[in-house]
Amino acid sequence: MSADSVPARPWYRERWPWILMAGPAVVVVAGLFTAWLAVRSDDGLVIDDYYKQGLAINRTLSRSDAAGRFGIVAELRLADGRIRVLLGGAAGPGALTLRLVHPTRSGMDQSLDLAVVEPGVYEGWLGPLQPGRWHVLLEARDWRLAGDWVLPAAGVLTLGHRLPAQTGTDKRKEGRQ
Repeated sequence: MSADSVPARPWYRERWPWILMAGPAVVVVAGLFTAWLAVRSDDGLVIDDYYKQGLAINRTLSRSDAAGRFGIVAELRLADGRIRVLLGGAAGPGALTLRLVHPTRSGMDQSLDLAVVEPGVYEGWLGPLQPGRWHVLLEARDWRLAGDWVLPAAGVLTLGHRLPAQTGTDKRKEGRQ
């Protein structure tokens, strides 16, 4: 039998066309997966109006400086979804707003108005919080305190530049040391 009489195999029975098509096929599948992932998980980090955000940052910084001038300090305690804030310094009475901001997922952020329980003590209820790092913002009309809290919280978060006012007996003990 001569070489001319051997019937030619169809292209799809050959190995090399499939090997050559495998690379582009993998790239197409990876591109589709990347597009699906980008649409499904919005990062929420892009801000539309950068200039207005810059002006707001300047106002925020002046409110943070005011908290330092007033000597305001706060202790935050979290237990079973209840947040208790002990406020010290020349804060004066008024409404307080607490915001817990997740660094990367804006959909997880929480904001609540704290109710006055007694002078200098505020309370409120938070929804469930994911473990991890949270930015904490305690705000009033004229001032603002900020800090970071790693949850699950162990202990107390103190916001401000000095410790809360101590009782007279505590000051006398410190004087002896």
